This record gives sequence, structure tokens and C-alpha cells, in this order.
Amino acid sequence: MTADPTESAVLAKTPTGLFIAGEWTEAEGGTRFDVVDPATGEALCTVADASAADGARALDAAAEAQADWARTPPRERGEILRRAFDLVTERADDFALVMTLEMGKPLVESHGEVSYGAEFLRWFSEEAVRIGGSYTTAPDGRNRLLTLKRPVGPSLMITPWNFPLAMVTRKVGPAVAAGCTMVLKPSELTPLTALLFTEVMREAGLPAGVLNVIPTTDAPGVTGPLIADERLRKLSFTGSTAVGKALIAASAQNVLRVSMELGGNAPFIVFDDADLDAAIEGALAAKLRNGGQACVAANRFLVQSGVVEEFTTRLAEAMGGYAVGRGTEAGTRLGPLINPAAVAKVEALVTDAVASGASVVTGGSSPARDGYFYSPTVLAGVSASSAILSEEVFGPVAPVTVFETEDQAVSLANATPFGLVGYVFTADLERALRLSESLESGMLGINAGVVSNPAAPFGGVKQSGLGREGGAEGIEEYLETRYVGIADPTRRH
Repeated sequence: MTADPTESAVLAKTPTGLFIAGEWTEAEGGTRFDVVDPATGEALCTVADASAADGARALDAAAEAQADWARTPPRERGEILRRAFDLVTERADDFALVMTLEMGKPLVESHGEVSYGAEFLRWFSEEAVRIGGSYTTAPDGRNRLLTLKRPVGPSLMITPWNFPLAMVTRKVGPAVAAGCTMVLKPSELTPLTALLFTEVMREAGLPAGVLNVIPTTDAPGVTGPLIADERLRKLSFTGSTAVGKALIAASAQNVLRVSMELGGNAPFIVFDDADLDAAIEGALAAKLRNGGQACVAANRFLVQSGVVEEFTTRLAEAMGGYAVGRGTEAGTRLGPLINPAAVAKVEALVTDAVASGASVVTGGSSPARDGYFYSPTVLAGVSASSAILSEEVFGPVAPVTVFETEDQAVSLANATPFGLVGYVFTADLERALRLSESLESGMLGINAGVVSNPAAPFGGVKQSGLGREGGAEGIEEYLETRYVGIADPTRRH
């Protein structure tokens, strides 16, 4: 357990139970699990470990609350989200510290996530009152055509460990705005931020049963029965493509609405005419934000031959200067990976790349310290056959390969089953417009290393997912369209 008085005080006021039907409660049988600080490998605290029976209780509460919640005026739903935005913002220090303790990222990045995550609450508080419909005349004039939007219904949300607040608010925000009740299963690796947020939603006035939260170490055993339950109408998942495919298959039994934000393999393309200062800045943001543990992280650096040597040298110098340490330590710019398995995966990918002919320009090993760390690494001359170009690295490693022509760059970038995001650095506007159409990705950054924004639709194509989160599109994931045909009243006489 942490001995720092500030850390202990924040952890002491962070809930560690299940939240069902508006009440904090223990798991069936009182079972609990450890939440580990990845910077030390030591337990921070224990959290209630939900069982299948606890999951059933949570869905019972959501199903019971659905009808009343759907009838709640949109303005009231929006005001709850706005109050939650204010509360999260007021408690930014607490949220940032809890996030850093359980996930590892530096405090400055955690504060950035608090601002980003809170913004989904404000955005969807405004979208709640903008749910529309239509009234038109049928082409043959016989009927009036009325369309209206209705909440999908009870929704299961499964969130990952890497953005413990933003991945929750990005789902909860639109569901609350649309009038859906929820069962949330946060990652067992980082449940504390979600639990602290749940308390904020309670204080903001969210009615009992609308949001139910069940951390568990047995995700399949708890969520499987919920997905098979006919009362559940929506599944939203952020995580790996392999798990997403299994969830899509399971959801087919009851034809659930699904939103899937899955894996990525983002190309970061630098052309000869690029502003290299901007490209290096963008590369650092796209690669090292969250320690590279993000689905939108730059995974493959494709650099045109005229600048590949200079870009690689400068990127290695910049990444090599990052201070590695516990996220609470002053000066830390890169925190730990989430667990030993994550370190082992990165080590294996780097070893394979080097064995296939790549050279290590900087890094290439784990620093000698406690916790789950890996040094910022740049690899040059990476072979096309290396696994690191086809698998998500999820760590601070930048593999660089060279290309000659625009067509070759597009071919390399698209040679993957994934299509979440891409990054392009070029001074040629016409080229940028061509690439916005030829690159197979749901999002594209042009001379920018960060594209995520609550006001924009986030999501991918191909095996990177289904649906969109954020933007005007985000609330549509929790609404269904109902059509009503009304006989022309003027034809009755």
C-alpha cells in the first residue's frame, strides 16, 4: 500500500465497492481483488470483485429504471451531465492522481485526460436537447411521415485500462443524454477512476439504477450472461479486435446494437517536403502520449527517403531525452507500461525486429528499476516482415521504414486489416486531400499528431471497429429511429 499521505488521502475517499441501484455495495461473498501501481508493482488497495449474480443484479436495476429514465425530460438529463462536468473539473487533482497511481501515466498527462474526459460530459449535456426527428408528406400525398428518436435501452459498457476516465465518459455521456440506462464494467487493471467518477454521477443527481458499475476479474463470466439476456439492447466495447470479434458474435444471439472501438496499426507518414520540426513534435505526441499505450498511437513510421536519416536521428534524440519514472515524480515524461505482460510483448517485438535486420538507434531495453518500464526506443531499417509492423506495439517504440513514392506510401499504410487513424506530414495541400481519400482509416491527422476531440466522431474502419463515439454521431449510437405513418387528415372528408 502507498505510504504517501496525499496519495493515501485520495485513495481513502475513492469508492472501492460495486454500485448497483444507486447504492455502494460489496460483491457476493465479499470477494475483492488488488489494484496494482504499475510503477512499483505494489498493491494500492482492493476493490469488490463482481460475480455473475452481481452482474444480474446490476442489469435488474438498469432494466427497472429504463422506462422512467427514458421519460425524463432531455433538459434534466443534460443538466445532470453538466453538473457532473463541473464536479469532475473541480476535483481534477483527485482524478489525475488516482489515474496516475493505477495506470502509471505522468500527472501532466492525467490532468490532460481529466480535461478531455470531462469535455464529453459537457458536449453531451448540450446534445441531450438536440435529439430531433422529422415530419414530411409522403410522395403520393396519402400519408404524413413522422420519425422520432427513442433510447435504445439498457446498455452494457466495457471499458479498457489505458484511458480510465475518458473511455468511461465517452460512453456514459451519450447514453445519459439519450435516455439509456447502463451497466458499466471497467477494466480490472484500472477500476478506481471509474468508481470515483461513479460517485460524481451520484452526487450530480443521476437517479438510482441508471448507472450500475461492476468491476470484476471474471469478465467473460459476468458479461456473458448479460449479453445473452433479452433485456439488454446495446453493447459498447473498447479494446482488442480479438475480444471485440468474440463480443460481436455473442451479441448476434439477441441482435444487439453494438459499438466497437478496436485495435489500430496507425501509419505515421512523413514526406520529403514536410516541416520536420512539426513532424518531430507530432511524432512525439502520436507515439509517446500514454506511453504509446493507445489504439491511436503511431505504430509504423513511414518516412520518404530524402528525409528518413534526418527524421530518424532527430526522433531518436528527442525520445532518448524523455525522463522515465513514476508518474508522480517531478520531471517524469514517460511512465510505466501497465503490467509485466505488456513489457514482455514489447521486448519480444523489438527482439524480433532486430533479428530481422533492424538497428536500435536509441533505447531497446528495460531500465533497471522497480515497476513495469521500457525505455523510449527508435528502430531504423525495419524489415517489412517484422511483427512490429503488423501488431500493435502498445509501448514507446518507434519502428522506422523508408518509402520512395506517394503510391508506395499509400500501399504500405493500407497493408493492414486495421484502419483506425493515420497521420500525414506534408506541405502539399493537394497531396493531403488525395491521401484523405486514399488512406483506409476512420480518422486522419494532417500535420497533426493528436486528432481526438469530443466534438468529432471517433472510430475506425475495417477491423478497427463499428460505430462512432463523440461528435454529433456519438449520441446516435444510443438512439433508434421510429417511423409513424399518419393518414392524411384532409382525405377523410
